[in-house]
Amino acid sequence: MSYSTIRSSNRWRLLLALALSAAAIWSANSDWAVYAIAQYGEPKYPADFKHFDYVNPDAPRDGTLVLANPNRLTSFDKFNPFTLRGNPAPGLGLMFESLTTGSADEVASAYCLLADDIDVAKDGLSATFHINPKARFSNGDPVTAADVKFSFDTLKSPQALPQFAVYFGQIARAVVLDRLTIRFDFKVATREMPLLAGGIPVFSHKWGMRPDGTRIPFDQLAFEKPIASGDYLIDRYDNGRTISYKRNPDYWGASLPVRVGTHNFAHIDYKLYADAVAQLEAFKAGEYDVLVEHTAQSWVRRDIGKRFDSGELIKREFPHHNGAGMQGFFINLRRPLFRDVRVREALDLAFDFEWLNRQLFYNQYKRTDSFFVNTDLQARGKPSPGELAILEPLRKELDPAVFGDMPQQPDTDPPGSLRANLIKARELLAQVGWTYRDGALRNAKGQPFVFELLGDTGGGASMEPVAAAFGRNLQKLGITMNFRTADFALIQKRIDAFDFDLTTVRLPDVQVPGTEQLSRFGSKYADEPGSDNLAGVKLPAVDAILRKVLGAQTREQLVDATHALDRVLMNGYYVVPHWYSAVHRIAYRSSLAYPAKLPLYFAADEWVLSTWWQKTPGLNLASPR
Repeated sequence: MSYSTIRSSNRWRLLLALALSAAAIWSANSDWAVYAIAQYGEPKYPADFKHFDYVNPDAPRDGTLVLANPNRLTSFDKFNPFTLRGNPAPGLGLMFESLTTGSADEVASAYCLLADDIDVAKDGLSATFHINPKARFSNGDPVTAADVKFSFDTLKSPQALPQFAVYFGQIARAVVLDRLTIRFDFKVATREMPLLAGGIPVFSHKWGMRPDGTRIPFDQLAFEKPIASGDYLIDRYDNGRTISYKRNPDYWGASLPVRVGTHNFAHIDYKLYADAVAQLEAFKAGEYDVLVEHTAQSWVRRDIGKRFDSGELIKREFPHHNGAGMQGFFINLRRPLFRDVRVREALDLAFDFEWLNRQLFYNQYKRTDSFFVNTDLQARGKPSPGELAILEPLRKELDPAVFGDMPQQPDTDPPGSLRANLIKARELLAQVGWTYRDGALRNAKGQPFVFELLGDTGGGASMEPVAAAFGRNLQKLGITMNFRTADFALIQKRIDAFDFDLTTVRLPDVQVPGTEQLSRFGSKYADEPGSDNLAGVKLPAVDAILRKVLGAQTREQLVDATHALDRVLMNGYYVVPHWYSAVHRIAYRSSLAYPAKLPLYFAADEWVLSTWWQKTPGLNLASPR
């Protein structure tokens, strides 16, 4: 169930996921050039592979896919997905490509896309990419090394989202060697660097160029159509509410193995609805084709009707192996009220997941108890010797609890109870000086414990019963929680400015932690507006562990470092964790089909866009039943 603001409100961040969670291998003795790179071992697919296993290479490439809001945004005012100001149109990721792309059945690999050759230096301090001479932008211009450098320099500049400066911060420079060859020099020789370089989105230096040769500042680009190399173009749009893409008839890369069987629709249309209720009713009325359902109650009780009964609309759950990410009530430590860890733990104790799962979620969820839940990166039990080797030098800076068993989330199933949890919470609050008197929980100055939970109107109707239940439990402690909703765009602005007490957010999952963890938990970014360090974590010990995560040279080192990070974060109670599911719930029109083999690691929306197709009568390409 996802009532949350997905922190990657800019859709491009999701397209970076593979690049930000993978790293390259290199020879200890010599430079080499390859068609693909993998984090550990070898890429799954050989050099002569024809297509990925999870696509249908014979799928018809026609028809129109109509979709609704992929997030909480109900309107858009720009075609630039890389800047902080404004709301980007949905689907813009269809227009942009990078030097490499990942596969969805490997946790960390990258295959040539715009590039046709990758050369990683033996010392790991640089990677050179040769660009495919056939690569073209939508205006017909060839993709050049100068364009790649322009894209990199622009994204690292203050005109772009601050996350890019974080993600690419360890890439020192891009050097054009010739028209089709570019080298990236790295500040550190981590195994992630070549993949980060390969994942940089590329666009033409002519995007934003006026006829007189002057340039519109990058952060002021609005409805200037992107000049990029992807296989779709903007066809039409209307009032920031609808947008239609069409396949570029001159797309350069249709025969590439990484593109065979993908992006099978001739047109992709988006219709943006004002709220979740209108969106669901529009789907049931046949106004669009696919509904990715994030709400358990809707899946069970509302995604029903005559079109489902007749078979025109189909409901199906698709298992995945994704890490679940972290969704929960993020607590803002910039507020003095929440700086003591005992206060934050008390809030966690007041959250009754078991009751919510029974009463609202139809027992469809599991409680999130890790920042890396549903993966082997989740810490369990007591620290292993490998974890202790990382944690022991930091012992003086860390809570002693870090060296014990991983904290368990409060449980209200017998023999546990909400009463016992609230008694413990009251004791913790009393230790900090919060006591109940005059009808409220008050500090030594007599000030009541009052805070605001921030939520958006798009998810507000669904979130309200969760917030209400949480608020009732807090009220038993004498705490007043005010639940405030607003339009998603306004909420996002407040979150970017860290103007909240608690807010509901989901950090997207990663299969292999990397540079994105710096933005989420690094001290440097705690005060950087727009960063993902929502809680405001500023601990030298966390920074030290993050360096271990980024510098891991083996899978074992990465697992130990991530376990250590997980222990410190969970013991810090920076989030009241929510829940997760290991399936995607998708309702769709029966005229659509999908490949028989599912990928292992995939986001539902991206999977539909990239591998589904419109059935054509007579071809017998129906989805498996």
